[in-house]
Amino acid sequence: MSEAGRFITLEGGEGAGKSTLLAGLRAYFEGRGIDLLLTREPGGTALGESTRAILLDPAQRTMCAESELLLMFASRAQLVREVLQPALAVGRWVLCDRYVDASYAYQGGGRGQPVERIASLEQWACAGLKADFTLLLDLPVADGRARAAGRGKADRIEVESDGFFERVRAVYRARAAAEPQRFRVIDAGQSPEAVLRDAITAVAPLLGTMA
Repeated sequence: MSEAGRFITLEGGEGAGKSTLLAGLRAYFEGRGIDLLLTREPGGTALGESTRAILLDPAQRTMCAESELLLMFASRAQLVREVLQPALAVGRWVLCDRYVDASYAYQGGGRGQPVERIASLEQWACAGLKADFTLLLDLPVADGRARAAGRGKADRIEVESDGFFERVRAVYRARAAAEPQRFRVIDAGQSPEAVLRDAITAVAPLLGTMA
């Protein structure tokens, strides 16, 4: 396949089905001989996974929006330098469960942090590394929350209000509309098989193949 690594991200709100799609896409890429690295945000490194535990801990209910934003970018800075840059440099493909768009959606749209602040942190923490292609799983908030409710105890983010998640969804959709060459929006209300089919159709041109 191509000698150059590709950086593909998967975005979406709660209950959108990212985990199911990630498994399907992993099988698709690896079945075509792609040397694939699957990772996630926050997380993907020892520091990142520890930070994830703090960010999602329901006991951290007093965490302020500024702390949440900085913790997200601390985890991200480590992931970029420890995992993403080295993998891409040797030609590996990377499939990442969320990346910078999530901060614009959750910490920006959801928490009200200024876009300029997030953009400044992105420039510093990410060392210029941007996703080559992004799949956005889009689902009405009520539907996503109903799905997420069946997964067990809610984490610190999942307990937020419908209004919070409506703002998150709106930012995701706005970013997709602003960068149509990078984003593909997929209707996450379909069956898992249909979602995977649409996702494969979207990413297949990156391999120079037909879905």
